[in-house]
Amino acid sequence: MDAIDFYNPKYYTNRELSWILFDHRVLNEARDKNIPLFERLKFLSITASNLDEFFMIRIASLKDMVNAKYQKPDIAGMTPKEQLEKLDVAIHELVELQYSTYNRALVPKLKQNGLQIIGRHEELSKKEAAFVDKYFEENVYPVLTPMALDSSRPFPLVRNKTLNIAALVRKKESGGELEFATVQVPGVLSRIVELPGGEDVRKVIFLEEIIERNMDKLFLNYDIVCAYPFRIMRNADLTIEEDEAADLLKEIEKQLKKRQWGQAIRLEVAAHCDKRLLKILKEELGIEPQNIYSIEGPLDLTVLMKVYGLEGFDHLKAPKHTPQLVPQLPPGCSIFDEIRRGDILLHHPYQTFQPVVDFIRQAARDPEVLAIKQTLYRVSGNSPIIAALALAAENGKQVTVLVELKARFDEENNIVWAKMLEKAGCHVIYGLVGLKTHSKITLVVRREEDGIRRYVHLGTGNYNDATAKLYTDIGLMTCSEAIGEDATAVFNMLSGYSEPRMWNKLTLAPLWLKDRFRYLIAREKKFAQEGRPARIIAKMNSLCDQDIIASLYEASAAGVKIDLIVRGICCLKTGIRGISENITVRSIVGDFLEHSRIFYFENDEHYEIYCGSADWMPRNLERRVEILFPVDRPELKEKLLHILQSQLGDNRKASVLRGDGTYEKASRRGKLPYGSQDEFYQEAVSEARAFFEEESAVTRTFVPEMHHDSDM
Repeated sequence: MDAIDFYNPKYYTNRELSWILFDHRVLNEARDKNIPLFERLKFLSITASNLDEFFMIRIASLKDMVNAKYQKPDIAGMTPKEQLEKLDVAIHELVELQYSTYNRALVPKLKQNGLQIIGRHEELSKKEAAFVDKYFEENVYPVLTPMALDSSRPFPLVRNKTLNIAALVRKKESGGELEFATVQVPGVLSRIVELPGGEDVRKVIFLEEIIERNMDKLFLNYDIVCAYPFRIMRNADLTIEEDEAADLLKEIEKQLKKRQWGQAIRLEVAAHCDKRLLKILKEELGIEPQNIYSIEGPLDLTVLMKVYGLEGFDHLKAPKHTPQLVPQLPPGCSIFDEIRRGDILLHHPYQTFQPVVDFIRQAARDPEVLAIKQTLYRVSGNSPIIAALALAAENGKQVTVLVELKARFDEENNIVWAKMLEKAGCHVIYGLVGLKTHSKITLVVRREEDGIRRYVHLGTGNYNDATAKLYTDIGLMTCSEAIGEDATAVFNMLSGYSEPRMWNKLTLAPLWLKDRFRYLIAREKKFAQEGRPARIIAKMNSLCDQDIIASLYEASAAGVKIDLIVRGICCLKTGIRGISENITVRSIVGDFLEHSRIFYFENDEHYEIYCGSADWMPRNLERRVEILFPVDRPELKEKLLHILQSQLGDNRKASVLRGDGTYEKASRRGKLPYGSQDEFYQEAVSEARAFFEEESAVTRTFVPEMHHDSDM
């Protein structure tokens, strides 16, 4: 076994190509006829949003490497140039499948179910055309800014991700040369316009079609030779020299402005676009032919999320899940009293995120609370947690908040929150130079009769009340003395750069976490070699750290049974003889985004279970501040093990990684359909109902006595 090179590139899948497979799994949900029609629209929209971000960050990064002549191969042995070549083919295939799904499956099905999307303005009836033209003049025309290109007016700066219409125009009187013109489709107006009438079938048309139909009104002295929508994607990967930045906040603000004008890396144009027009766009934007996407249908399918939001189609959507009450934390309780009774596990979004908000709110108002410390990575637009922290500072508490300014695509929001918290009197810190603080931790220090007590919330997800309704995450509330000491050490390290001599329970990246995981994997390997029970179950978003994968291969080769639940990227290969025969990988793509990280190690029948903020990726383990925490209370460990086992039994939303690197839906042969997300929701409903019934029974028991007393 020692002779095997577990780092051999042939045992690894390229990270970017694995991500494409993930977006295909999301797309498969849009293609699944068993899913409600509007949910399929939503999944197709998500694939488009995913792909946008992939271009702006991952493709942009590879292009930067190629331009810098960086040739070091990745873990699968591919240079950046080779990766781009394979990705060009894979992404074109993905986009083609997106639009065939839209045009052939979803649009006809929508029409059958009472919603017609008018694809081209030429399809409008006379009455509809009159409505559209009037709508243009009254609502759209005043907002538009048409732009022409000539010797006195250079090619306009086209903003990242904006939808535009390009045209070739010719002066009416002179019949001179063709000129280029463009107009941006305004993002401030709804892109979906509903047409009047339509008793049996409601009709909508996209805003760009209305503008294209009325282009002649924008260029009165010109004939419109042709007009086509186009959209560009730019490099949005910020380059921040933290060591040289005198003020990180100002440096990020400066870089954010550049994001809109980064190098163009993708051009989407309507199919059959005039070759002369396409040539101008290609040359002016500096786009390579392989990065041009000819689109049969509406550009930017994220618009389908707006279609999903149309009222009146609830029967074509999945029933809404309402996050349930946490029985251990009933409304109106003292959260501190309940935590003292024992650790509390939260399972979002099946259980409500409200206790986390209430934890901060109660701390803000409690006269015995002396200090609140919290890390914030992504928060919602109108965050109740931010409001509670500000209130705490106003009430005289010591409030320390680490706001991660470098949270990608949330930089602007986080700058706003940081300034607001500072104004409220909070001590705001921005973390360690060169590292993102991705850990999710809150510490409340409270004065009690027997001395100072520390209450801690640890989570796998962000302190974002909006995404907490959509993402599956785990939270732990505890007043364990050992974890409280560690939590204090975490914040001292983040604010004062002081590392503790030792940790009691928590393990942190970037210094200790990877070694901890490798130790736990190696321990299972040792048990297997000794013939003792050895098993690993690990759930995460992504797996691409080569050292971790090599450790898993070693453990598998030694006989450890390893089950991985990896939603997104997975660079590990299964089914390699003598290396990964004992490893299974499954990905669950469902109504909720699987986001929790849970790790089970059998430990010779005395199993240990951990949760944390980190995936098994180099960036999480080596370049971020992350926290791994153990769950020790037996009934909570059982609950987490139940979550893992349920997901391993999922045959509705799970796809299994095959030896050839592709994924296939989990087999249902001889089994009833089982969806873990549905199961968890039903369990949360049952727990909440049982609590209310118990409370109601207690109330009924005392009601007669109360009446009896009052009668006397």
